[in-house]
Formats: sequence, structure tokens, C-alpha cells
Amino acid sequence: MVDWDVYLVTGESLSAGRTTREIVQRAIEGGVGVVQLREKGRTVRERYEMGREIRALTREAGVPFVVNDRIDLAQALDADGVHLGDDDLPVSVAREILGEDAIIGRSVSFVADAEAAEAAGADYLGVGTVYRTGSKDDIPDEEHGVGPERVADIAAAVDIPIVGIGGITAENAAEVSAAGADGVAVITAITRAEDPEAATAALREAVERGRVER
Repeated sequence: MVDWDVYLVTGESLSAGRTTREIVQRAIEGGVGVVQLREKGRTVRERYEMGREIRALTREAGVPFVVNDRIDLAQALDADGVHLGDDDLPVSVAREILGEDAIIGRSVSFVADAEAAEAAGADYLGVGTVYRTGSKDDIPDEEHGVGPERVADIAAAVDIPIVGIGGITAENAAEVSAAGADGVAVITAITRAEDPEAATAALREAVERGRVER
């Protein structure tokens, strides 16, 4: 069973001069539940080399490892699954290629898209962007800040796990969890933290607190 509480999305350019390997190791020590290899701006070859290191760490720790966007890269790295956006291959195609045991996630911002992704066979949803963020500059401004209210609407509409993403910190993660999210996905809340292990633990505590407040 996947622990969705804290879901780390990697980004070495946002890691305060540290390697993704170091950040992931520290996050694992802090109790991260899922690691996604993202690394926007890197070549596929570079992501593959980085992914090999992260796959080894996550496998040893028993932490699910997914790859952003690229089904072929997920296969090459023997990842546990893939996370798909609007411009990627459909969930049904990913399922056909990766198999029934693969973890397949889908990014959504609206209830209708969430329902469609669930119907297509997605295992979980990344819902956002919850709050305005500077780490995902490929998202149009009008899609920033759907807020906890949208998280609540989507949580009520689907039966699969959802994680809120976008601008989430230890200070607001409880609010997202209280709205119905099963966890939070973050980049800079961990990668830029002075102590990524402590930052991960603080996010977990906030998610658990929010769960109690539902």
C-alpha cells in the first residue's frame, strides 16, 4: 500500500546546490512516501543517469519511484510507475505498456478531468496547482491557485487517492489534507530546505494533523 502523505518531486536546479541523490536520501530519512523523477530542463540521458541512482535508493528503502511524463524512461529505469499530464500519452496507453501493477498518476485541475482520469484507470491524481508557485513556470497563470476548495470538490468526486501539489509548505499542508487530500506533493518545500529530512518530517506531521481536522 502506497503512503501518499509526502510525495517528493525532484528538481536539482531547485536544490540549493545539492544533488538530487542527496535530497532524495535525506527525504527518505525523513519519511517520504513517494519519489517522482521530474528534472525539467535535463536531457533524457541525464534523467536516465540520475534516475538510476534514485531507483537504487528508493528500492532499498521500499519507497515507490515514479517518472514524470516519460513512459519509456519509466520502463528503462524499472520504475514503479509514471505520472502523466495533459500533453502526455493517455492513461490507458500507459497501462497497456506498463502493465496492471504499475502506479499511474494523472495531473488534473478540474472535477471533470479527475473523473475522466479515474475512469481511464489512473491509480492516483495530482491536484493543482493548489497555491501559486514559482517552480512550475510551464503552467499558465489562470491555472494557478485552484485552492483547497477545488481539492475538496475533487476528493468528493473520485474514489482514488489524490495529492495536492503547487505552493505547498509545512505551513499550509494541513489545510490541503483537511480538504480531503491523501497527501501533498512538493518540490522546493524539501529541495530548498536547509534540512530536507526535517522538512519532510514536518510535512508529514502537517498532513496527519489535517487528516484529524476533517
